[in-house]
Amino acid sequence: MPEFDGHELVAFGHDAATGLKAIIAVHSTALGPAAGGCRMWPYARTTDAVSDVLRLSRGMSYKNAMAQLPFGGGKAVIIGDAREAKTPELFEAFGRFVDSHGGRYITAEDVGTTTTDMSNVARATQYVSGLGRAPGEAGGDPGPKTALGVFLGIKAAVKFKLGRADLQGVSVAVQGAGGVGYYLCGLLAGDGAQVLVADVRAPAAQRVCQEFKATTVSVDEILSQQVDVLAPCALGAVLDAKSIPRLRARIIAGAANNQLAQGQDGVALLAADILYAPDYVINAGGIISVAREYYGGATQAQVTTEINGIPQRLTEIFERARRENRTTNAVADQMARERLARRPQQQVA
Repeated sequence: MPEFDGHELVAFGHDAATGLKAIIAVHSTALGPAAGGCRMWPYARTTDAVSDVLRLSRGMSYKNAMAQLPFGGGKAVIIGDAREAKTPELFEAFGRFVDSHGGRYITAEDVGTTTTDMSNVARATQYVSGLGRAPGEAGGDPGPKTALGVFLGIKAAVKFKLGRADLQGVSVAVQGAGGVGYYLCGLLAGDGAQVLVADVRAPAAQRVCQEFKATTVSVDEILSQQVDVLAPCALGAVLDAKSIPRLRARIIAGAANNQLAQGQDGVALLAADILYAPDYVINAGGIISVAREYYGGATQAQVTTEINGIPQRLTEIFERARRENRTTNAVADQMARERLARRPQQQVA
């Protein structure tokens, strides 16, 4: 599979009693145990699930390296409809699957999973984060922290590309109003941005409109809106040879993982004079929270301070890409690989 990138481990788990079908992919443990969320999605084919978990786990290696976290990169997917197939027993079985790898992979919530699900996972393993914590302590739902990082990253991109110090009157089209997109819309509206939103679930989009005075756009038209910023916050691979020619935004900066269908799509964005904020850099707020919760001893205030470092990392990428006339995704990938190479690979079991 072209998505395979020297991954250390790809493991398939099945529990007949609960119907669990899951895959764990460990891309790298060079910087620490592989960490990344568990996504639950009704993949049409097993190969689709494998492709997704391979791409996502490599992205986590790069994300954790760029955020300077003591984590390698890993990810898990559960094949199933999160609206119908969830049971506490299924997630406990997933916890046993995670536990079987002895801490090589640490899980948390992602698309289709929640803090409640992770609590059920924690019944069977200690290698889980994103759980509820006491007020003031680091941890809990990573979604709002991811949204904060993306919000700050959008402000950095707007300053770099548009020369604007604030978001007053800046138009932002948000694709996806879920666990991250909803909070992002609130932060954008609170800073004076004009928010457009689309979601496959109409009530989710309507909630954003009612609470934040946003404008609803159809899911088929959100990518082609004439806006300052397009923020993909749903699934990945939305930027490809078909969608990029339709874009009318000047900046792409969102929370979705793997927004580029292929690395070469960054070239098309550069040619179109669209500034792209590499997704695994701008959306690192959640994994920063997960890391500090897992290792303990940190406060929410300390997590917020770390998340405030995201704009500086993005600006460094933007400036280097402009200076070298390269795509921002190529520059970010190179920087991440350099950080992964600074410490020797741990011995693979």
